[in-house]
Amino acid sequence: MPQEFLGLPWRRWLEYLIAILIGNLVYFFSLEPHLPAWLHHQGYKFDFGSALDLIVCAAVYGLMQLRPRH
Repeated sequence: MPQEFLGLPWRRWLEYLIAILIGNLVYFFSLEPHLPAWLHHQGYKFDFGSALDLIVCAAVYGLMQLRPRH
């Protein structure tokens, strides 16, 4: 089995996937119900909601990178 995919190690891809899944869970189940309608994601188009979702996912990834490595 190859150690890399598209030039990145599999571990990095797994970290990206976990950050996206956790970020979407936080956005859709914790934040979106309390946001005004113009900050809701409208599906299949880029809007303020999808930008906020991207920021949440990036923040989750950043927090994941802060944890100590063994």
